[in-house]
Amino acid sequence: METNRHIIHMDQDAFFVSVEVRKDPRLIGKPVIIGSPSDRGVVASCSYEARKFGVHSAMSSRMARMLCPHAVWIRGNMDEYSKASHEITAILKERVPLIEKASIDEHYIDMTGMDRFHGTLKYAHELRQKVITETGLPISFGLSVNKTVSKMATNECKPNGELNIEQPGVQPFLNPLSIRKIPGLGEKTFIKLSDMGIKRIHALTMVHPDYMKSILGKNGLWLLQKAKGIDNSPVIPYQEQKSIGTQCTFKADSIDVETINHLLTSMVMDLAFELRQKQKLCACLTVTIRYSTFEDVTKQATIPYTSLDSVLIKKTKELFREVYQKRILLRLVGVRLSNLVNGFEQIDLYTESEEQYSLCQALDKIRRRFGPQSIKLASGIDLNL
Repeated sequence: METNRHIIHMDQDAFFVSVEVRKDPRLIGKPVIIGSPSDRGVVASCSYEARKFGVHSAMSSRMARMLCPHAVWIRGNMDEYSKASHEITAILKERVPLIEKASIDEHYIDMTGMDRFHGTLKYAHELRQKVITETGLPISFGLSVNKTVSKMATNECKPNGELNIEQPGVQPFLNPLSIRKIPGLGEKTFIKLSDMGIKRIHALTMVHPDYMKSILGKNGLWLLQKAKGIDNSPVIPYQEQKSIGTQCTFKADSIDVETINHLLTSMVMDLAFELRQKQKLCACLTVTIRYSTFEDVTKQATIPYTSLDSVLIKKTKELFREVYQKRILLRLVGVRLSNLVNGFEQIDLYTESEEQYSLCQALDKIRRRFGPQSIKLASGIDLNL
């Protein structure tokens, strides 16, 4: 199976920056940083011109300002980035047999078995050109025998590139690369292996599996397989219904809207915390109610990709006001977050108040230590419905 697979990894080039450049072409060729320039801010994305100065995603804004003082700072607009992401997904999903949306700006496509009808490399090239033509956004792709190698190929040919690594060329392609290039290899593991003199993938492949397991456990064996270009993980079909949710059946049917709003706040906070723990963002929110007559009514809305309590709570309450029209007793309410993708939200980039960012971080820290129910907003206290 390994040698017969044809996996395409498509990744937008500096996605957030590209969306801003599409909106304002005057930014072309300039060092652009998406994020809050305040000392407490972080870099969400940056142009390749800014990267030449050492700026990178997740870097503190203070350090980025020191490295590239003449950069153009843009706070960012998650609504626009989400819409652009949906544009790209729609184009790809319509034209390929199996697609996985791995994050807001990257997709895996399984073309295995389709090479008899299409030259896979030629089709991937045409698909990339289709995205560029219809959206005006740059995109790169890597094509290889599995998800790991195709992703590494994409990273090596960016920006605005294409790279095909066939089975005989997998190990020669991987060997000279830094172990840091292996997807999923964390900073602590990189330092540990580097201290042992293992800095290139070729050196890692020479380590005995028993020794890797002794120093890194099962993760060591996983890394060794990646270094040898082995990855049998499937491309997971992209489904809008992928979701998390919760519901509450009341002890007694209720018409107390204020109390139900308190309950919805609590439910959404729990779901948002779960999103962040799983490193996910959602782009769809659904509210369901059940009347005392057992009639279920549902209202759904597409939202910018987020995992932020305040955004989700506000939208949930809006949907509840829209869906609860009969003003008769309710016996159940439910909330569901769907259209999930992997990713972190730099909360302070997209809100007016940086206090929201600090609050969310502080709440999560307490929950991780003392449990999800250890702290809540006053508006989300359990009122025993």
